[in-house]
Amino acid sequence: MSTMTTSSPEAVKRFVENVQTDLRSLSMECKKKFPPVKEAAESGIVKIKTIAARNTDILAALKEHSSEVVQPFLMGCGTKEPKITQLCLAAIQRLMSHEVVSEAAAGNIINMLWQLMENGLEELKLLQTVLVLLTTNTVVHDEVLSKAIVLCFRLHFTKDNITNNTAAATVRQVVTVVFERMVAEDERYKGVEDQPPLVQGNSNRRSISTLRPSAKDAYMLFQDLCQLVNADAPYWLVGMTEMTRTFGLELLESVLNDFPGVFLQHQEFSFLLKERVCPLVIKLFSPNIKFRQGGGSTAPPSAPVEKPYFPICMRLLRVVSVLVKHYYSLLVTECEIFLSLLVKFLDGEKPQWLRAVAVESIHRLCAQPHLLRSFCQSYDMKPHSTKVFRDIVNALGSFIQSLFVTPSSGLLAPGSLNPISSSSQGGPGTGCAAGGTISAQAAFEYRGTWIPLVTVSVQGSVKATYLEMLDKVEPPSIPEGYALSVAFSALLDLVRGITSMIERELTEEEVEEEAEELSEGIPIGWTFLELCHCVLSGPRLVWEEMVNACWCGLLAALSLLLDASTDETATESILKAELTMASLCGRLGLVTPRDAFITAVCKASLPPHYALTVLSSSAACLSNKSYSIQGQNVQMISPSSESHQQVVAVGQPLAAQPQGTVVLTAKNIQCMRTLLNLAHCHGAVLGTSWQLVLATLQHLVWILGLKPGSGGALKPGRAVEGPSTVLTTAVMTDLPVISNILSRLFESSQYLDDVSLHHLINALCSLSLEAMEMAYGNNKEPSLFAVAKLLETGLVNMDRIEILWRPLTGHLLEVCQHPNSRMREWGAEALTSLIKAGLAYKHEPPLSQNQRLQLLLLNPLRELSDIVHPDIRQKQLESVLQILQSQGDSLGPGWPLVLGVIGAIQDGTTMCLQLIVVDVAGSFGLQNQELNISLTSIGLLWNISDYFFQRAEAIEQELNREEVLLERQAEEKGMALNRPFHPAPPFDCLWLCLYAKLGELCVDPRPAVRKSAGQTLFSTVTAHGALLQPPTWHTVVWKVLFHLLDSVRKSSTTADKEKIESGGGNILIHHSRDTAEKQWAETWVLTLAGVARIFNTRRRLLQSLGDFCKAWEVLLDHIQSAALSKNNEVSLAALKSFQEILQIVTPVKDSERLDALGMPALADPMSAPGPGRPLPRSDSLAERLARYDGMEQQLNLPLGDELEDSALWWAAWNTWYRTGIESTRPPGPAQRLAFVPSQPFLTALVQIFPALYQHIKTGFSMEDLGKLGVILHGAVSVPISSDASPFILPSYTEAVLTSLQEAVLTALDVLQKAICVGPENMQTMYPAIFQQLLRFVEFSCKPPQYGKLETKHVANAKYNQAEWVALNYVPFAERSLEVVVELYQKTACHKAVVSEKVLQNIIKTLRIPLGLKYACPSESTWKLAVSSLLKVLSVGLPVARQHASSGKFDTMWPELANAFEDFLFTKSTPPDNLSVQEFQKNESIDVEVVQLISTEILPFANFIPKEFVGQIMTMLNKGSIHSQSSSFTEAEIDIRLREQFSKACFETLLQFSFNSKAATPQEGYISRMALSVLLQRSQDVLRRYVEDERLSGRCPLPRQQVTEIIFVLKAISTLMDSLRKTQPENVDGNTWGQVIALYPTLVECITCSSSEVSSALKEALGPFKDFMQPPVTKVQNGES
Repeated sequence: MSTMTTSSPEAVKRFVENVQTDLRSLSMECKKKFPPVKEAAESGIVKIKTIAARNTDILAALKEHSSEVVQPFLMGCGTKEPKITQLCLAAIQRLMSHEVVSEAAAGNIINMLWQLMENGLEELKLLQTVLVLLTTNTVVHDEVLSKAIVLCFRLHFTKDNITNNTAAATVRQVVTVVFERMVAEDERYKGVEDQPPLVQGNSNRRSISTLRPSAKDAYMLFQDLCQLVNADAPYWLVGMTEMTRTFGLELLESVLNDFPGVFLQHQEFSFLLKERVCPLVIKLFSPNIKFRQGGGSTAPPSAPVEKPYFPICMRLLRVVSVLVKHYYSLLVTECEIFLSLLVKFLDGEKPQWLRAVAVESIHRLCAQPHLLRSFCQSYDMKPHSTKVFRDIVNALGSFIQSLFVTPSSGLLAPGSLNPISSSSQGGPGTGCAAGGTISAQAAFEYRGTWIPLVTVSVQGSVKATYLEMLDKVEPPSIPEGYALSVAFSALLDLVRGITSMIERELTEEEVEEEAEELSEGIPIGWTFLELCHCVLSGPRLVWEEMVNACWCGLLAALSLLLDASTDETATESILKAELTMASLCGRLGLVTPRDAFITAVCKASLPPHYALTVLSSSAACLSNKSYSIQGQNVQMISPSSESHQQVVAVGQPLAAQPQGTVVLTAKNIQCMRTLLNLAHCHGAVLGTSWQLVLATLQHLVWILGLKPGSGGALKPGRAVEGPSTVLTTAVMTDLPVISNILSRLFESSQYLDDVSLHHLINALCSLSLEAMEMAYGNNKEPSLFAVAKLLETGLVNMDRIEILWRPLTGHLLEVCQHPNSRMREWGAEALTSLIKAGLAYKHEPPLSQNQRLQLLLLNPLRELSDIVHPDIRQKQLESVLQILQSQGDSLGPGWPLVLGVIGAIQDGTTMCLQLIVVDVAGSFGLQNQELNISLTSIGLLWNISDYFFQRAEAIEQELNREEVLLERQAEEKGMALNRPFHPAPPFDCLWLCLYAKLGELCVDPRPAVRKSAGQTLFSTVTAHGALLQPPTWHTVVWKVLFHLLDSVRKSSTTADKEKIESGGGNILIHHSRDTAEKQWAETWVLTLAGVARIFNTRRRLLQSLGDFCKAWEVLLDHIQSAALSKNNEVSLAALKSFQEILQIVTPVKDSERLDALGMPALADPMSAPGPGRPLPRSDSLAERLARYDGMEQQLNLPLGDELEDSALWWAAWNTWYRTGIESTRPPGPAQRLAFVPSQPFLTALVQIFPALYQHIKTGFSMEDLGKLGVILHGAVSVPISSDASPFILPSYTEAVLTSLQEAVLTALDVLQKAICVGPENMQTMYPAIFQQLLRFVEFSCKPPQYGKLETKHVANAKYNQAEWVALNYVPFAERSLEVVVELYQKTACHKAVVSEKVLQNIIKTLRIPLGLKYACPSESTWKLAVSSLLKVLSVGLPVARQHASSGKFDTMWPELANAFEDFLFTKSTPPDNLSVQEFQKNESIDVEVVQLISTEILPFANFIPKEFVGQIMTMLNKGSIHSQSSSFTEAEIDIRLREQFSKACFETLLQFSFNSKAATPQEGYISRMALSVLLQRSQDVLRRYVEDERLSGRCPLPRQQVTEIIFVLKAISTLMDSLRKTQPENVDGNTWGQVIALYPTLVECITCSSSEVSSALKEALGPFKDFMQPPVTKVQNGES
């Protein structure tokens, strides 16, 4: 089909035109010399035009007539003129490329080309034309095709180099094209079923009738290539003159490599492969097989043997590689022969180059694991077949060995063909052996043979060097070490390929098996099962056979290479290969090869010739084996003695008899790491080889001097005897890593399955037995590796400890009996650590439910009792103690066993076991040799108490039974029963014994013991007290608790104040505990808190005892003495205990035995954070009050108890009062300041009051209130020391109340609320509360004094000096003021409030900040004072007016007038940095006060004393024109004049001046007088201004004078406005006169120069127009 038919009409048109142009050019060229050609060309033009005109599909028509179209060009070529020939060939190519050449035309073209070729013309053009003809279409077939191909071949063998090369390339392309056509043809006929042709013998080679056309061409071509290579005549390629074998082989190889499908799908081609190619290859190989390199190159061989020829041999090997790779399935037998030949080429007698290319070929095979598996299946596993796979591996092995092992004939080692001295290579020479320097180049060195390692391939990709040398004719010289490097690479690729393939398939198989196990089993006939078995075992058999076939050869080669390697990277690769092989063998269950590989790594880890029996025995069977490889015996090579490695460590060998030292090299350490890696990652498949691995590791660890530490981990330690281990820095840095990997190795044992874990434990036990044997009879340092690792393995496998417990502990018990003390010590350490860990581990189900497991774990502890060594006994007891401390509460059934262990030490006695235990533990506590023993014994007493509690019933019954017996015996003897605490029941006696012991320990001289005993005593009493009979409690309270409190108080008050430097030994002591006094203080705190807690939780029980009131008094007395002790810690804690005993909600009923569970039943109405802590600041007052209100409702006690209760509460109140008075009393003048109470103490003290008050409020009197006030005032006045201030005050600038101040306000608030809802008589307390609060308000300006103590202001205090700091009282005073206002608003009308002149007191107190104004310590104070005054007056003035007649408020008015006066005309000056906005804000406050006067006071003048009104009017007058002080700077005057204020005063004044309803003449007089003064003043100011203006000339007047005049003018305009609005009859005639008199003066001011004055003047003159009228004619006495 033509591909151009679809092309665009334009393209076709262009093509036709081009052809015509070609014909025209031809016609022109041939015009003179070749007329026939010219005519043909012209007729061609006509022909083309005709075709183009007649046909739509022009290209098809041209193809039909192509012979005629081509003819002129063929004739042109016939002329043999170069120019014409070139033109014609170009035109023919154009026709071909548009596919308009028919088969016939193509034949003609080829014939014409042939002629040109024979004439030697245009050879390159010819090749080009052939190529275009064959590649653009498929019209050329059969003879024509063969002729074209021959033509190319012929041109390949010309004299011209360029032509030769071009022709060769063309031939290659043409051959490819022929086969591609066949592939395309197969593709087209893919769906069509062919009749399978009968393959005939060797009948007619030239016509394979069954093949399609393209296939036939390909077949004929391939067949002839074989003929040509075989030097026979071709059948199809007729006309060939010469041919080279090398070229033929290259063509064969490329076809075989590129078109495997053709040969595999078509039997005809397969036939060619078998019948022609393989025999040909074998035949051509023969010179190589027969040839042996003789003893010397000069000696002629006995018979003339054809020498191997490098180019042919190398190409043959390439062909073989392709055949094996692609056609192995077809040519099983033939491949066997090829592979056997390949193996033979590695012989030492073959030429070097031949061995090199053979090794390269083998490397190619080794990188294809699937191919290797096929070899194994097809040859090795067949009964009578060559073991090809084994031979390949062994051949590689023996090849590598042959490079090192010098032949006996004394020749040079075959390092290279040329004998080069090793020193000139920069090789080992002598330098390497000495000093252990490593040559820079990677190399292998073995017994004097040094072979460098060169890079030959990147991992997994095979790049051959000599197989690619297609251009070389002579054999190349092979560099030294090349062949070895390729063989080494091949080995590594082989191992990598095989292992990754098998492991992948193994994993898949395991997954399938799991899936099968998961799916439900269906019973199926046996045949199917057998089938499954075959299917499953099929691949496994192959894998096993592969490993069995190759492991010996691999191991031999790898061991040699490992020994010879001098390069770390190469060593790493070899080790990795050995490791992967070992792991693979392990997974496949092949024990011998697995152990062999592991042994190899182990030996390489140890120093050379190191005597290690495990390895030698397992290696013995291997070392004597020799493998017959093609008639040669290759031994397993033993390591070479001299080492060229860097020595990194020198150490002692691990042996029973002392020996010399051994050295470890860097390579040994590298191998050790591989060994660790193997054990870590592949532990599950090691099985019995754990023995090898661990034995080796043990020896290495010993040589490196690693010693076990806690938990069994090995840490670098020094060797104990003999010359010390010498380690270089290189290995020192490695040691922690190695020890870490070692630990991780045993940690990873938790992932092993049970069987593998048992293998590991068995290996460790047998290692340990060896170490024990070695340590007999001498006290040398034993190897503790195995014991340490048994411990580590046990610890990480706690979850399945049962399966390994018996072998593990059984062995460790043997170790504990060993005579070597170090060995014994570690055995005991391991055993006890395991038992403790086992008990502490959270098993499923827990031990408490799994008694069998618990006893199993504890059993070895008991068995230790049979061992007589004292150190073991000590270890055993220590562990019993630790077990009791950590697991005592959960031992349960294990107790007898534990007590049995303890009992084994003491001789059993007949007394009650429990009492012994208590007594023994207590006595241990009181011994003063060792602090830890005492502390431990206290812990034991706690455990014992728990035990009593848990088994109370059982113990009680038993004791009661015993008691009966004892009583009977006592009666018989006629004696009284002698038992401590006798009248109490026996079980209670047991508890009392315990408490008494603990009580003794609570006053021990050592603080740690006291603390521990105290905590234990109170915890046991709280937790288990419920078990005691009520009468017993009497003993507990008086004999145990109060007795203890007395002792502690006595010791504390007499304790030494000397500083203690250290706490015995080298314990450092914190400064808060560095004197005996401070340490006793801690004990006092603990004891008091404990007793208080018991009183709180057991209140109901104790109240029933009868003498509770007495006990309560005693407790309160203790609390008071502690609170007043001069120790902050004790005093604060005492208050916390006080809070605790006051915080009782209805006592807990016995039925609700919360306390039986050890939970104190506390109600906490104080702060949520816990009793006595300063309240968190976030709490608002309101929230806290709500809490107290809620508490009141809870506190409804049963009626019967009320009287007794109120006595208790009043006792508490008296204690509180005494504590408060004593602690807040300031020091007298003569007293030295000894102790100032801390803020937290005072806060806690005040916080107690609200809770206490709820209980005593019914009897709370004024006298009590007075007492309270004294304490509150005292508490607030206490200063704080400068070093505490940063903690109490967040920062000086923040306005925050301290916790104490909040508490004080809360206390007053609680009172006030109570008064509010209380009976009438309580309301008389209001004034007292006001008085107290107002005292606090005064603190804002006058902080309180604390005696004669000098305090600094907090801002000036230095934190690091011992000074006293007065708190910032401003926020407190302000909050108090807010409370006053709120309270007054509620209570203004109360009788008591009115009669006690509360309002007057408030005003009097407020006068202080109001008068100070800007001089107040805080600006906020006076502002709050003003707003408070306004609020109070708005409530209080109406009340005052109401009671005007009673005279109760008479004294209040002058106070108020003075307050206004002091505030509005303050003597303090505003600060300089006051901004305009701030000033205006302050002015607006002044205006508010004036407004209050105008709304609340002046309108009610008739109810108010006259003097007061007079004072107010004077003030307003003073404010209306306020002549400012001259101290202001010029710029500030306009700011500082309070215009708004003056205006307000003025307006108020005017408003009341024109008031028509003047009630009294006097009032009118006041207003008239005020107005008159005002106008007179204005007149004066104006006049003075006019004069000054005149005198000053050009100079401007002072700023303040200008401002004053402006002010006056503004006042005048305001006055005129008021006059206009007022009724004329309300204005006095005198006033009119003064107003009119102002006018001329105003007019005189017009000349002023200031623009501001002018505008003000304009405003002042404007209003006069309203009063200008024409004069009224007055008629008097008839005259006008």
